[in-house]
Amino acid sequence: MSDCIFCRIVAGEIPAQIVWQDDDVFAFRDVAPRAPVHVLVVPRRHVPSVLGLSKRAEDVALGGRLLTAAIDVARQEGLGEPGRGFRLVVNTGPEGGQSVDHVHVHVLGGRALAWPPG
Repeated sequence: MSDCIFCRIVAGEIPAQIVWQDDDVFAFRDVAPRAPVHVLVVPRRHVPSVLGLSKRAEDVALGGRLLTAAIDVARQEGLGEPGRGFRLVVNTGPEGGQSVDHVHVHVLGGRALAWPPG
């Protein structure tokens, strides 16, 4: 989708600090981090939100890839080490805090994270 900022980042039209990628998923550092580690994990295919994923096999697989890629990113960033930890966040819709209409998983860590987030 040509007007989607995440699609443009994945296409290489907008620079980003890439931390991980494969054929289906792309991960890059957030430009306005909320934690010392704040990486966004997005599918290469445009899906407006998590609600755009269906029970079709390809969407179930993509949802799984997003989750496992987020875990890979967390491990790569050292957040899976003993005594560490991380948070995975998927915001959905305006009231859920989603600001870009392209499904994405936030990987947050690098310090103790408060609950509820704020």
